[in-house]
Amino acid sequence: MPTVTAFIAGLLFGSGLILSGMSNPAKVLAFLDLAGRWDPSLLFVMLGAILVAAVAFRAGGERARTVLGATVHLPGARHIDARLILGSVVFGVGWGLVGYCPGPALTSLGVGGWPTLLFVAAMIAGMAVFEVSERVKARRTSGGPPQPATETP
Repeated sequence: MPTVTAFIAGLLFGSGLILSGMSNPAKVLAFLDLAGRWDPSLLFVMLGAILVAAVAFRAGGERARTVLGATVHLPGARHIDARLILGSVVFGVGWGLVGYCPGPALTSLGVGGWPTLLFVAAMIAGMAVFEVSERVKARRTSGGPPQPATETP
């Protein structure tokens, strides 16, 4: 059942991105172009999403289980650190250069052509690099076998 629920949620999210025009990178880049022909429509989409998420987080924060019985997992971090800032900068630069963030990029895979495919491939590669670096870091801090030095003398 969780797979079906995730599929329906993803389908609903993707449909919303397509209907709102957020799967079109030109529309997103027009929102980011404050000095040119600014398109504020993304602002309304974001405000609507924030409102829905605020209600969902409020309701989810008071529950131990979802309506379908799964455990509720809410973010635990409550502070701003270097990792959050760096991740935000990388996300913002990618979004500003290409006009895609992960959801719209995946939604556009079927119609976006090679640029979209390259963006998604780069996004997956970035996720893989992050995952590998996190595993290496965890191994080093847990006292695992020492890793070979990457620096040359």
